[in-house]
Amino acid sequence: MLKTIIYCILFSFITACSVSKPHPVNYHFESANGEPDYSNLNYWAAHPEKYDPSDSMPKKLKKSYKPDTTADVFFLYPTSFLDKDFQSGWNARIDDEIINRKTDQTAVLYQASIFNSAGRVFAPRYRQANYYCYFTHDTAAALAAFDLAYTDIKAAFQYYLDHYNNGRPIIIASHSQGTTHAKRLMREFFDGKPLQKQLVAAYLAGMPVQPDWFSDIPACTSPGQTGCFCSWRTFKKGYTDSFVQKEQYTAVVTNPLTWDSSKPYADRFANRGSVLYKLKKTVPKVAGAEIHQGVLWTPKPRFFGSFLLKTTNYHIADYNFYYLSIRENAMERLKAYKAHNK
Repeated sequence: MLKTIIYCILFSFITACSVSKPHPVNYHFESANGEPDYSNLNYWAAHPEKYDPSDSMPKKLKKSYKPDTTADVFFLYPTSFLDKDFQSGWNARIDDEIINRKTDQTAVLYQASIFNSAGRVFAPRYRQANYYCYFTHDTAAALAAFDLAYTDIKAAFQYYLDHYNNGRPIIIASHSQGTTHAKRLMREFFDGKPLQKQLVAAYLAGMPVQPDWFSDIPACTSPGQTGCFCSWRTFKKGYTDSFVQKEQYTAVVTNPLTWDSSKPYADRFANRGSVLYKLKKTVPKVAGAEIHQGVLWTPKPRFFGSFLLKTTNYHIADYNFYYLSIRENAMERLKAYKAHNK
């Protein structure tokens, strides 16, 4: 029992041990051919035509909530399909009720909701690759799994462009596996393409972005810059994971508190609001942010129960730790974009 309680305290922002009451989204559907149909709202985890977890927000933000419906956010969620032995396959089923519920009540609720004031939120369901595809020695099978997942995402984005966008400004946001696919999507649809002029900014968290990944889309270096991308991976100060040490490049890192490349450090007192156990409130002064050799460092976070926090990799909290700052920055960049494109 004690072990369960501790686990919930440490990881509730991703496992939803305590989450807001689920919204009435339909999880009881079946795909006739195993593929998504993006003309059907069931195949969207978030969509402006239905009430879903991305419409949620901390209680104190509700009074001032004035969503900008003139822009769109295309959000790609992280992995929620974990099967170490691959007994359920290399890709999740598109109509898997358990996985879809988990996705909605974690990533869509705690991450996609950040952007609901900056635009209409779209988050397609996709046949995500098994989490262990990142670690298997069967590289060919893993690449095929990622390709299948990207096929869904590409189809969803094309459907979005054809039926919903109508020339509106676009924010791309993603985390973890979502960023793996967002990098590819942006290079195919935005980088040096006509659609690039509609890009407000991209928030590519949880996976490394090489400095030369894009030809024409720069890294963001100031809070109000547009047409650029932000990226970070969060670790405890002093720790560098082994996979980071093996990287042959220094990944782009944005400070999600200062948003300014000339200000690589901000202590936790500059952090106005993180989201931890429940979305209903933000907690200030939880985590700082310091750019360090391809990653983002923070001293050990401060919150109720944080003395139990032993992990040094804060991947699951890349968005949660900086919830309010990211939310405000997305609105700032959208405002700047609209001012430059009157």
